[in-house]
Amino acid sequence: MVNPEFSISAKEGVSKSVFYSNLLSEAKSLISNEVDLIANTSNLSSLIYHGLNERDANAKVNWAGFYFMRKKGEKPSELVLGPFQGQVACIRIAVGRGVCGTTVKNQTTTVVPDVHQFPGHIACDSKSLSEIVVPIMIKNPSNQEEKICIGVLDIDSAALSTFDEEDKNGLEAVVQALIESETDWSQLIKG
Repeated sequence: MVNPEFSISAKEGVSKSVFYSNLLSEAKSLISNEVDLIANTSNLSSLIYHGLNERDANAKVNWAGFYFMRKKGEKPSELVLGPFQGQVACIRIAVGRGVCGTTVKNQTTTVVPDVHQFPGHIACDSKSLSEIVVPIMIKNPSNQEEKICIGVLDIDSAALSTFDEEDKNGLEAVVQALIESETDWSQLIKG
């Protein structure tokens, strides 16, 4: 059972390196010994959303959450909304469309300083000005040599140029901790 006062203790002005070290530690603790995908991604969404805003009030993070790959026909072809914190969001996003769909297509983290300059940006919240999306890449159960994208962590900000290389590295480490946790991904792999 998690302490109800579970918090990354992010004080405004803490360096990003200290913040992400603490965030990673608390994320691992939060999801340890839990297998449920919804529970783990719900708690991580909250931890990230509140943590980023507590660390820097100017970050103006207005959305943090997950989208997961779902089948449309025979193979995964779209992202479907998962657990999140923030305003209501787009429910389905095609692979290759918007920042999230482009991240799945390219299978690499996408940092967007100004979403209005990103071709094909999907405006789920008109207040969002910058965005970072991290792919969730796991080993393909059919071919352990290959990785497949089963979803993304998406974070939006109501400020321009909120995310940088330190954010990218820190959030990729949190996603990697989620991948390496005991989380049961089978419902996503089956479609």
